[in-house]
Amino acid sequence: MPGYLTKQESIAVAGVDDLVIRSLLDRQQFADPAGEAAQRGISSASWPMFGLLWPSGAHLAARLALRPVAAGERILEIGCGLALASLVGHRRGADVTASDCHPLTEAFLLENLRLNGLPPMKYRRGQWGLVPRLAPGSAAPLGAEVQGEFDLIIGSDLLYERDADATLALFITQHAAAAAEVWIVDPDRGNRPSFNRGMAAKGFDRAEQRLLASLPVGAGTLPHYKGRLLVYRRSGAAAVPA
Repeated sequence: MPGYLTKQESIAVAGVDDLVIRSLLDRQQFADPAGEAAQRGISSASWPMFGLLWPSGAHLAARLALRPVAAGERILEIGCGLALASLVGHRRGADVTASDCHPLTEAFLLENLRLNGLPPMKYRRGQWGLVPRLAPGSAAPLGAEVQGEFDLIIGSDLLYERDADATLALFITQHAAAAAEVWIVDPDRGNRPSFNRGMAAKGFDRAEQRLLASLPVGAGTLPHYKGRLLVYRRSGAAAVPA
């Protein structure tokens, strides 16, 4: 690919057939010739993060692979990156929408759908926090934004910075149905307490589950993963079977 290198791997997720995933070769890849990523507030250092397989994403995909598929249920993955969890849910027949703000996320998703012989899947732009205003005629088309409400909202490794203004919690609240459940897999980052407070202020109760199991990521396994699954439900809402 012009400007960056990729690799292709077979990823095992218990409960579904292996997935072939195209990803960036490593963290050193960067290409933003038209300034599209910069105009969306994505720095050169964070540019490659969308295109890598992450342990938290593997845990999220493994959990979704075990969840019963419910007719009529809508699932939204936010900050999806390579959308491993979305691809797992989509393969199992769930109504999944993947979302991210990186300009190349959709192209990688389309290629990974093709590599796995999967039908089209919904993709929308989803960005919280300070969204840069683009000048008229900008080279960075924003695409269709996330719209509507969802029954399950999922994400992994999203708490990489302190969200003092609770913009992530607000984004989730705007797209969560009344009885929605929210799953966030977090590798024990220090910003979790701030996010928990933001979600509590929006009326969500929280439960946590430690995640310590070894899971395959890329060509190897990560036997010493330390993180947790954060599950949020609005106060009084019934739990969704997992």
